[in-house]
Amino acid sequence: MIYTITFNPALDYITQVKNFKIGEINRTKTETILPGGKGLNVSIVLKNLEIENTALGFIAGFTGEELKRKIEAQGIKTGFVKVKEGLTRINVKISSMNEKKVEETALNGIGPLITKNDVETLMEKIQKMSTKDIVILAGSVPKNINKDIYENICEKLKEKGITFIVDSTQELLMNVLKYHPFLIKPNKEELEETLNCKISTKEDIINAAKELKKLGAQNVLVSLGNDGALLLTKEDKTYYSKAPKGQVVNTVGSGDSMVAGFLAGYDQTKDYEYALKTGVAAGSASAFSTQLATKEDVNTLLKQL
Repeated sequence: MIYTITFNPALDYITQVKNFKIGEINRTKTETILPGGKGLNVSIVLKNLEIENTALGFIAGFTGEELKRKIEAQGIKTGFVKVKEGLTRINVKISSMNEKKVEETALNGIGPLITKNDVETLMEKIQKMSTKDIVILAGSVPKNINKDIYENICEKLKEKGITFIVDSTQELLMNVLKYHPFLIKPNKEELEETLNCKISTKEDIINAAKELKKLGAQNVLVSLGNDGALLLTKEDKTYYSKAPKGQVVNTVGSGDSMVAGFLAGYDQTKDYEYALKTGVAAGSASAFSTQLATKEDVNTLLKQL
């Protein structure tokens, strides 16, 4: 079974506005409410690509129940830990077309209070996993959880021989590289933040990926937005894929979709180059739509690659 873990999931209220202006009343052109959070995005795209998975994380209150309902309505299994205090957050995402350029603004909520007992309940679920399972850790950690939760989980997964993927940045990422995650997926900006360096060329990207690999990552997938993606494998092979052509509508979840697409492609073929292209196609399919990538859209864009 593939498990995704989202520490601070949300209901994403996604809107499109023409010429969004601060300090004024703005009328939405479209509005959608979707379950959000990096791990949940991965779960949804995996399911769209016909790969069964279970979503784990913390939920609270009526917003948490609605998030759980929406996830299960898509055929995804859940094992959420229900916490007592607070509410699952609502994140507002505003996509605005200004002067022929798409600009995105986000207002993210805080999330519920997660206790030590809640964390222990999640760890008990992880303890029951086997070497046949795959775990995807994605996103940030709420302020009321110790940041070493990533380390604690990765250490446990390493001990149990479970394959795991980490999609996070800076300290959260750097502290778990010693446990040798199968895959990490920074973008160019996150590479710069994590390694405190300036990246301008393809060679810079490769060198930065090599640095993360040297620190313990097995495979490093770097998303480059409109420029596609680059993959450095554990065998030190470098692959690059351009991005397919299309109109960017909303980039929310595109990086998570890339992780799901990569995993789906690798699960199908065990071929890194194909997995990279599937990841790029899935990430682009989400960017070209108001919702997350579907199998039909991914297959269509794969033909361009």
